[in-house]
Amino acid sequence: MRNAILFAALVLGVTPAFAADSTPRPPRELTAEQDHKLMMDQLGITSIRQGANGRDANAPNAANYDEAKGNPYPDLPAVLKFDNGKPVKNARDWKKRRAEIVEHFDREVYGRMPRNVPGVTWSVKESREDVVGGKPVVFRKLVGHVDNSAYPLIDVNIEAELTTPKDAKSVPVIVEFFPFEFRGRFPPPPSPTWQEQVIARGWAYAILSTTTIQADNGAGLTRGIIGLVNKGQPRKPEDWGALRAWGWGASRLLDHLETLPEVDAKRAVIEGVSRFGKASLVTMAYEPRFAMGFIGSSGMGGAALHRRRIGELLENVAGSGEYHWMAGNYIKYAGPLTARDLPVDSHQLIALSAPRPLFIGAGAPEQGDAWVDPRGMFMATVAASTVYRLLGKRALDTTEFPPIETALTSGELAYRQHAGGHTSGPNWPVFLEFAARYFE
Repeated sequence: MRNAILFAALVLGVTPAFAADSTPRPPRELTAEQDHKLMMDQLGITSIRQGANGRDANAPNAANYDEAKGNPYPDLPAVLKFDNGKPVKNARDWKKRRAEIVEHFDREVYGRMPRNVPGVTWSVKESREDVVGGKPVVFRKLVGHVDNSAYPLIDVNIEAELTTPKDAKSVPVIVEFFPFEFRGRFPPPPSPTWQEQVIARGWAYAILSTTTIQADNGAGLTRGIIGLVNKGQPRKPEDWGALRAWGWGASRLLDHLETLPEVDAKRAVIEGVSRFGKASLVTMAYEPRFAMGFIGSSGMGGAALHRRRIGELLENVAGSGEYHWMAGNYIKYAGPLTARDLPVDSHQLIALSAPRPLFIGAGAPEQGDAWVDPRGMFMATVAASTVYRLLGKRALDTTEFPPIETALTSGELAYRQHAGGHTSGPNWPVFLEFAARYFE
């Protein structure tokens, strides 16, 4: 039997996870371009359409920011209709409809999380007292070791940091996606930083290093948690991508936070900006234990509508630089299919957070956030509002795109576009006031 499997693997050009002597095969080494091509081969695709160029306004494929050309597929998939066309009438119906929507996202967009993902054991590697914004705190460096006994050739050790007010007892906690290696790449923000603002309220915060869960590139797909589960071999078209893997890591950190008396894991927020805003929104959709989400400048693959043609396009995300965020099946919507063929769109992803509070944010186009299509994210938030109302919650009270710095925060579903750039910095004070309605 083993020889038959080995022979079949060689015929198909796939490296088996074991050698003839039962020694595990090392992880397959591929560049992102090679892995992307391998996925396209699995899909039977020879080419995909080019994405938008956001850096050269004179390029043939220059990014479009003209609203007159930005909405070629205005008809969105119905969020409150079953796949068979029957209406969703109540909360019980929504539970069933939600399962349909999740299945579409699993298969076509973000990929399926495997059933055999191994467990995680957390330990404290460092603990010390510190000061944040003039307030005494306790800082802890955490490491979550993923059981790799099924494939010892890949180690996954999730790194996170937890900062709590000194003598804290059962306080809310903000969990932010942010790779530790990004530190120092950006100028320091003005005080008070978001961390100082959180501590000033008596709350805690954790920072989860995404790249210790799964690398942020296609070359890393045969390593990290995805590679560990696949025993070092490339993905299949429905396998999970990095966004879901990062969300899995956030769930495992939440497991640990549930054991700590200092924090109240039932009042946990997931937060991130840009690609980590995408991951935060995906996490909210799949992890019901997060009480709230703060989604910053998430753009295509996050809160922006796939069917829009403003700034970054579906084709950009499906290309070899970003496809690793998504399921392999997503690539086919950049050729031969289009965004119009997607069975779901981001308004339905937003709706999967209902009825929990969710804050969608963006910056000003003139300050560098045009690429993430703030209007498209607003449109998606409006379209998701029907689900919040069905579940007895208040959502956006307007369909008119608001002026910058206008906070639409009166309901559980909120939106605000600030005057800064590709950051959530200016939105933090507004978000914390929004969160305090539910946490204090």
